Amino acid sequence: MSQPLPSKIIASPVGELTLVAEGDALVAILWEGDDPARVPLPALADAPDHPVLCETARQLDEYFAGKRRAFDVPLAFRGTAFQRAVWAALLRIPFGETSSYGRIARALDRPHGARAVGAANGRNPISIIAPCHRVIGSNGALTGFAGGLAAKEMLLALERGDAG
Repeated sequence: MSQPLPSKIIASPVGELTLVAEGDALVAILWEGDDPARVPLPALADAPDHPVLCETARQLDEYFAGKRRAFDVPLAFRGTAFQRAVWAALLRIPFGETSSYGRIARALDRPHGARAVGAANGRNPISIIAPCHRVIGSNGALTGFAGGLAAKEMLLALERGDAG
């Protein structure tokens, strides 16, 4: 049986977020009411003073305050090789810009893999920091988002500089 992972719940402008670490790296940022099957994890243990979780909370606060454009906490993605490739591609989408599922699929040399990219994007365990909110439909429409479309629009507006 695996050990519970340290976690910390924080309030944010997009709702309550649960930060999860393993060792010295962040493994998840979960949304309030997140489906446990979306990001399968072992049990969680409350660890409000865990250094990685405290640093993640500090950087997220700066991001939501408009004072941070990039994160530098250590990340440890849990997923298949393809999922990890998609999530790594998310990290390359510049702040304030968007990409599409098709563009990411082509960048990964999977030109017909837009749906697979969408499925991997939907299972991104480290929302906001691995900016799945920056992925939109090829027609420019906002598409599914674990935190809900209102949260996705809020994050995009924050990065455009026209939030609230």
